[in-house]
Amino acid sequence: MSKSEEFYEKLYSQLKSTNTWPNFYLFKFIIKSNTNNLELIKTIFQNIDLEINTKSSKNNKYCSVSIKAYMKSPKDIINLYKEVGVKVPDVISL
Repeated sequence: MSKSEEFYEKLYSQLKSTNTWPNFYLFKFIIKSNTNNLELIKTIFQNIDLEINTKSSKNNKYCSVSIKAYMKSPKDIINLYKEVGVKVPDVISL
């Protein structure tokens, strides 16, 4: 099993045991500011009721993206993290 698979398995277990679903979840990402990565993330989350906040780093090189979304299940959360990881270059999930 890869480290990525282990991470998602552990996250799934934690989400399942610590919350009742559906529930709100706070996604956090760090992206490069001078790219279209924010638009890519918005596209991935386009059909979800959400609140999105961004904050630029001191030198404007990076941007922190926080997305509060009402999610149906831990599986849905994992699937979104995986999709962002595949479609958004150089993204860091927190």
